[in-house]
Amino acid sequence: MLPAKRKSPGGPGPSRTSEQQSHSRQQDAKKREEELRVRNLKKLSATLKEEEKLHEILVFGGEDEFVDRLLSDTKIRVDPSADLLDSDDDDDDDDDGEKEAAVPSKKPAWVDEDDEMDESIEMTHRYRKDMMKSKAEKTLSKEKLQIRLQQEFQKAMGGVPSWASRDPKRRLSKADDDDDDDEDDEDNLLSKTGDLLAKSTYLPKGILEIKRCAHANSERPSNGPLTTVQFHPAAQVVMTAGLDHSISLFQVDGKLNPKIQSIYLEKFPVYKARFSADGEQVIATGVRHRIFYVYDMMSGSIIPVPRIRSLEENVIKKFEVSPDGSFLLLSGAAGYLHMLSMKSKELIGSMKMNACAAQAVFSPDCSKIFSTCDSGEVYVWDVKSRRCLNRFADDGSLRSSSLAVSKDGRYVSCGSDSGVVNVYSYDDCLQNSAPKPIKSIMNLVTAATSQVFNPCAQILAVASEKLDDAVKLVHIPSFTVFSNFPVQSKNKFIHCARAMDFSPNSGFFSIANNKGEALLYRLKHYSDF
Repeated sequence: MLPAKRKSPGGPGPSRTSEQQSHSRQQDAKKREEELRVRNLKKLSATLKEEEKLHEILVFGGEDEFVDRLLSDTKIRVDPSADLLDSDDDDDDDDDGEKEAAVPSKKPAWVDEDDEMDESIEMTHRYRKDMMKSKAEKTLSKEKLQIRLQQEFQKAMGGVPSWASRDPKRRLSKADDDDDDDEDDEDNLLSKTGDLLAKSTYLPKGILEIKRCAHANSERPSNGPLTTVQFHPAAQVVMTAGLDHSISLFQVDGKLNPKIQSIYLEKFPVYKARFSADGEQVIATGVRHRIFYVYDMMSGSIIPVPRIRSLEENVIKKFEVSPDGSFLLLSGAAGYLHMLSMKSKELIGSMKMNACAAQAVFSPDCSKIFSTCDSGEVYVWDVKSRRCLNRFADDGSLRSSSLAVSKDGRYVSCGSDSGVVNVYSYDDCLQNSAPKPIKSIMNLVTAATSQVFNPCAQILAVASEKLDDAVKLVHIPSFTVFSNFPVQSKNKFIHCARAMDFSPNSGFFSIANNKGEALLYRLKHYSDF
């Protein structure tokens, strides 16, 4: 039997043919790479020669041709940010238009189909909840949400800022022209940042930015001393009242202050007038009358209140309206304080001090009543039970003349006949039987007859009706007097201040004097109303 033949280690003939083909392909690839390298070297050499030629032209006198080539290259390759450096010259507008026309329109690299879907965004999320305009608006599409975000941004910035505008000329503009000459003194920063500066909570001490405006009652000056000036709690309106038997309302704009209406109360010189908490009524008391009036501004009717059952008072002059509009507090004789229902004008209850009442005010939350008497003592009452919670002597005072409580519930200010105004901590007045004043203001030399805090409790205005120009504005919390008010001059501008008030946003400050003028000042740190 013959043995079987062994296979060759190299394999059969077809395998050798395959190796030859592979080797041939590798040779061809190397040859193509070599040709490509030679071709690139030739291009690089030509480019270098071209650059050398350009440099040679530039050095040896070919500037014009070189500049022309640069300009032609620029028309082809326009810098997208070039519009930020455009010239302000009007003669270059046509060239700019040609450059913009030469820019090829760019197409997006890709289009995401998911972006085209009308996806609803949940507005109830805590980051987007503040942008909801109604409770039913729980979802918004992407497009509507983007519009809403733009609106919120423009509202916060006071309009579209110049840097966000697509107009190059507006981006390059540095200031807007003011149409009104009276507003030239306004701070440029305030005019360009909208509401941002108006919401600032910091008021610097020392110098107060204040501007004198036309009298609030310039269209109808009073024939007698004014006893009241008060800003409306919700509208851009100020009220004046005085001994000429009239109550007037004016629209406040700082320039003309046009009169809205006036009412005349026959044989009734007004001692005090106040808006109701909702601003729909005016309560007015007389100098020597038992009756008082309620003027309903909505219906235009004047309602007399001749008698209150179970209230034995011969004269009703001093009163206060609670901030929540629930109560009317009357100061009676022999130290009595009478609390009435604001709605029905019926007596709820009375409180008694040991001396004649000087003044009484409500706390901001209407839970307490602070009152002072002729003996220089301060009483703190609970509104619900009408019980005395605390009683203390005003430091160094022999006779109280005025009282004020800040609207943020932090300070209680007590004025005396000596002109000293003591500022206390609100909490100390509730808890301590002998609180120490935070600061004693001694800038008045006669009785401090009126005082008022501005709504944000950064300014305390104190005044005396005994002297001209006896008005001081105190910075809180440094308790230093602003040195530039009132303006010191030969002519007296503030003649015996009888009443004062700040507008709801502290933008305006008004003083009623004994010459029938309601002086009006603009505080530039705050918004108008």
